[in-house]
Amino acid sequence: MNIHIETDLSKINQLADIRNEENDLFIDFLAKEDGDLLDTIVADLNAAITPQIDCTDCGNCCKSLMIVVGETEANDLSDHLKQSREVFDAQYLEKGTNGLMIMKTMPCDFLVDNKCSVYEHRYEGCREFPALHIPHFNKRLFTIFMHYGRCPIIFNVVEALKKQLHFNNA
Repeated sequence: MNIHIETDLSKINQLADIRNEENDLFIDFLAKEDGDLLDTIVADLNAAITPQIDCTDCGNCCKSLMIVVGETEANDLSDHLKQSREVFDAQYLEKGTNGLMIMKTMPCDFLVDNKCSVYEHRYEGCREFPALHIPHFNKRLFTIFMHYGRCPIIFNVVEALKKQLHFNNA
């Protein structure tokens, strides 16, 4: 599979703006596709593209995403950092009115030289991102395309998917 890989974030962001209308049409197209077949194609593209991209060259997800944090993962990371939950929560988390906890700052406090300083203890949302391995791709299109201009992996998988499905917005 010969796929051109784009990793320049400024170019990806610019192309995302230019392709906004095209992507809206592609979202409508994808919503009508067979979900199981689409999951298989996306998994194959993800497996081909992800190894070609070094996330530590980018780190954009850690610089721009707010992650929801569960009690268990907050406990795990506070234990790892040898902090009480009270100190940990005050330093790193914010509680919303709905009771959910989110990271307090962007970029993430644990991002050091584009690498996660707590990688083995990182939050579940961080572990899953960009979530292209998760089934039901065509049920998560809003989220996927929300990150299209932010993540080189998502951008390249979506662009390769357009080609593989012979999508033509003309």
